[in-house]
Amino acid sequence: MRLVVKVGSNVLTRQDGTLNLERMQSLVAQVAQVLRMGHEVILVSSGAVACGRNILKTSEKLDEVEQRQLFSAVGQVSLMAHYRELFAAQGLHIGQVLTMKENFSTRRFYLNQRHCMSVMLRNGVVPVVNENDTVSVTELMFTDNDELSGILASMMGADSLIILSNIDGIYDGPPSSEGSRVIPYIEPGKDLSAYIQAKKSSFGRGGMLTKSSIASKVAQEGIRVIIANGTREQILPDLLTSPQTTVHTEFVPAAGVSSVKKWIAHSDGFAKGRVFINERATQALSQMKVMSLLMVGVTAVEGDFEEGDIINILDPNGHVVAVGKSGHSSREARELIGQHDVKPMVHYDYLYIL
Repeated sequence: MRLVVKVGSNVLTRQDGTLNLERMQSLVAQVAQVLRMGHEVILVSSGAVACGRNILKTSEKLDEVEQRQLFSAVGQVSLMAHYRELFAAQGLHIGQVLTMKENFSTRRFYLNQRHCMSVMLRNGVVPVVNENDTVSVTELMFTDNDELSGILASMMGADSLIILSNIDGIYDGPPSSEGSRVIPYIEPGKDLSAYIQAKKSSFGRGGMLTKSSIASKVAQEGIRVIIANGTREQILPDLLTSPQTTVHTEFVPAAGVSSVKKWIAHSDGFAKGRVFINERATQALSQMKVMSLLMVGVTAVEGDFEEGDIINILDPNGHVVAVGKSGHSSREARELIGQHDVKPMVHYDYLYIL
């Protein structure tokens, strides 16, 4: 079984923001235990910015991007040094993977990253992945490492994505309320808006809203997603050996999705253009049947794109309902709007319905 394990900043840091080395040591020991069970693990680890902020005190006033660049550059070195030492004590080697959102924007870059981590796994090396905040800028950043871990789980064909936070899962009410309980299973398509608060964590960029959104998306791609408490002792081995008695929230995976569609599913942020469709085409796509987007259903084309570029598909109200790989250039598409018996705007094999 191949696992992607994401560890958040609130798991790795203490209340004052300093790195919790005892927690890191425990998590590394748990990963080693999981590896000895015969599983593969890709570790997505936050903590570099928090680590750097603790190491370096600056008198200069920095904006948000400058702070992330500076503190991550300093903190990533220290974070990886700790991981190297802790994994070495378990007889394991690690490999650092720093990536950016734009590295997933083309199929070629996407496959290059997949090949890199596949080589590591085949040779018994644990990939430790983080966003390269030193060169990322605001508009090209991942929402947080939850989004990154979701893309990696999809890209690497993981069986499960385990997101470790500082709470036990998704509750059916405010977590602080006495009567609230963790929801153990969430079926595909379930509306969670009544349970999720749009609140960010203390040291990370995301919150439970981001986690649930990413988890739902990844589960729809056929990957089991678990949200659990990374501060609990032996949480990783317990999730694998005794899931029925280990508190957590599991997003039940839907039927499998092709590897190309998995890439397209996470590519809406890289779209080169927008295609608007009529109500009939919108209804056809909403039925989730095997069908392509035909030009007869297209009402407008925006942007400048070539055949093979990623495009967003919007309903008459301007809501994005699908993402796809365009079968036409923008110039050709404008000429073919509303026509029958021509090449599809997006073939089903390259169409991901949101």
